[in-house]
Amino acid sequence: MKDTIEVPTMLTKEDVTMMILSARKQAGMTWEGIAEKIGMSPVWTHSACMGMNAFPAEKAALLVTAMGLPQEAASVLEEPPTKVWEQSVPTDPCIYRFYEIVGVYGPTLKALIEEKFGTGIMSAIDFDMQVTRVPNPKGDRVKVEMSGKYLAYNAW
Repeated sequence: MKDTIEVPTMLTKEDVTMMILSARKQAGMTWEGIAEKIGMSPVWTHSACMGMNAFPAEKAALLVTAMGLPQEAASVLEEPPTKVWEQSVPTDPCIYRFYEIVGVYGPTLKALIEEKFGTGIMSAIDFDMQVTRVPNPKGDRVKVEMSGKYLAYNAW
């Protein structure tokens, strides 16, 4: 039957991601709505749902319940990701971290941009970025602010 998902005996992160995407679509939920239900940020929620971060046990259990996933999915959501890069990543630690940020949060940014603006992109040509230092008791933080003009796919 096409309306049911066959649950494999041993679930992978990819299996759980597909279940989440299917359940989200069927329920008409947004990432922000899902995040609210489990008390996490939309950025973290999406990234972890895509297998790029691990959920704490209690958040994994909440997500499984909120989305009607099989109980076996909770332990998979708690597992730390294995990030595999197909492309060559620079070895400079500062540059590598930006590659890691894009690898982990790129799909999240895309999903949230599309929810707020529609299907399209943030321009890398009509683009501003500021890097500032922000004092923090745990150690100063790097603040990167990016702003790019929204371009609908049919506009380019």
